Amino acid sequence: MIPGVSLLVSALIIGLIGAVVGTYRTRSRSRSGSRFGGSARPAVDAWVRDSFVPAAYGLVPREVLDAGRPGPAQPLHRIKEMQAVADSAWSGDWRPAASYVAAAGDDWDERWSRTEVLQEIACEDDAWLEAWRSEQPRNGDAATLHASMLVHRAWEIRGTAYANEVPDERMRQFRAMLPQAMNAAVDASRIDVRHPGPWVVMITAARALSYSHNQFRTLWAELTARAPYHYAGHWQALQYWCGKWHGSDRLMLDFARLAVERAPAGSPLAGMYLHALRELDSRGGTGGARARRSRALLERVAWSLGQVAPDNEALPRLRHLLAHYLLEARSHDAALEQFRLIGRWCGAQPWNESDDPVAAFDHARGLAAKHVKRQAHPKGTETMPL
Repeated sequence: MIPGVSLLVSALIIGLIGAVVGTYRTRSRSRSGSRFGGSARPAVDAWVRDSFVPAAYGLVPREVLDAGRPGPAQPLHRIKEMQAVADSAWSGDWRPAASYVAAAGDDWDERWSRTEVLQEIACEDDAWLEAWRSEQPRNGDAATLHASMLVHRAWEIRGTAYANEVPDERMRQFRAMLPQAMNAAVDASRIDVRHPGPWVVMITAARALSYSHNQFRTLWAELTARAPYHYAGHWQALQYWCGKWHGSDRLMLDFARLAVERAPAGSPLAGMYLHALRELDSRGGTGGARARRSRALLERVAWSLGQVAPDNEALPRLRHLLAHYLLEARSHDAALEQFRLIGRWCGAQPWNESDDPVAAFDHARGLAAKHVKRQAHPKGTETMPL
């Protein structure tokens, strides 16, 4: 273990898990005007403040709410595994990293998640990656990681501001680096023709390279031919189709609805609709209004996410968004069920956009409770573990 560095990578890795999406995203111009389901009626707010008893609705007490993270910590054995990979890599041994990502097999979501862990490790020191590529030039995982690193470095130079706010020199460097990243991804796709990872890199770079709709659809067809339900790939495509990039609200919402319809059992893919609503909120605060017109679709999202394994890395953050938008849609019973499943955790959007995430989260679940019949913890309902 490298002294003084291991704690840093642990923090990076723990922050990465469950946040596979969200990379290469421009920041919002303005925050949503929503009060996280807040009522315009003072009497309701007063009831939440003074009379709401969480235990009466099967919810954890206020005193244990934790804004430190969105859900339970990863199992210690997984954190130790990632730390061991990092320590070996920084010591010059790339083999544990290669074994770590290859162990995911054809679970392409997991393989991409592990690739992103390796990317975080390489951001600190990538000499091991260059050694890996040198010794195994025909390794698809190494080639994909290299291409992904090139996109990552380009976006680090650009930053998260809107284009007209990025200094000219940084934008020039960003645009100059993207063709190299795209070419590296194309090369990676030729090394391992089954691997969808290079195509995820390509659709990410294509957005910044301003590919036309037809050009993008060609790349998308290649990705989905290999991994039709790739979660991170869908998130990158959602960004392409949103109004601030190369699409519109309608195109983005159509894409997200299709993801809900096609999501297979056990996949968090239906959560794309929640990301689409967040995107609307980030550009004018219209996600809540859309949610109120999409109650049936949100309930379908809830059903789909209910089929996802509890330890899925994407699930905690999606449950927070789902609870919020079900509350906006006035599906109070369904929202309350999500709050029960979430348990004590509130370190996620939208609550962490508030100055007091715990208070925002508690207020939202109180509003849900206010509109349902008081009941004890429903039989068979399990909250997230502590």
